[in-house]
Amino acid sequence: MKLIPLGDKVVVRPMEAEETTAGGIVLPDAAQEKPRQGRILSVGDGRLNQNGSRSDHEVTEGDRVLYSLYSGTEVAVDGESLLIMSESDILAIVS
Repeated sequence: MKLIPLGDKVVVRPMEAEETTAGGIVLPDAAQEKPRQGRILSVGDGRLNQNGSRSDHEVTEGDRVLYSLYSGTEVAVDGESLLIMSESDILAIVS
């Protein structure tokens, strides 16, 4: 199944959470920090302006991005956890 976001929404695959600390201690699931980086899988058409035109996205498919901690809506597609969020929830593109 493929998700096609609408408007200014994007689909993001979150990066995996760190399972060990720098010192080598294995963290249980409850102690793992929620990931705040991900890869853009799909982008919508763009935000609808007042004059009826669409504005372009600042991110493209394949970009690695940093987003706010509790942004987006989590969905499961084919057993994979993905996020659908507004482009405004994205803080930066990681290069």
